Amino acid sequence: MPLKKDQNLKTYYSIKEVAEMFGVKESLLRYWETEFPHLKPKTGGNNVRQYTEKDIEQIKLIYNLVKVRGFKLAAARKVLNANRDGADKSAKVMENLISVRDQLVSLKKQLDMIV
Repeated sequence: MPLKKDQNLKTYYSIKEVAEMFGVKESLLRYWETEFPHLKPKTGGNNVRQYTEKDIEQIKLIYNLVKVRGFKLAAARKVLNANRDGADKSAKVMENLISVRDQLVSLKKQLDMIV
């Protein structure tokens, strides 16, 4: 059976890898773990954090609320507790809009080079 090329084969991510994905410091991720009870990565030997795809999805939601939309931690926690599905959909919409914006900026640069 052939492997799917687009399927991510990695099961766990280190805190350093996750911090680089979001452009934040590792200490911020550790702090968010104390502030958001839903964010609990698995810890291996020597208390090394191992983030799963589910943990990364949680971080995406928190990042969207706190860093992108500017919510305070208490407000973000309240939104996640009250309406997790709505926050998830909102984060996906924002992610898509940012992607579209980046593509448009790239196209504009290409058009400017032609003219």
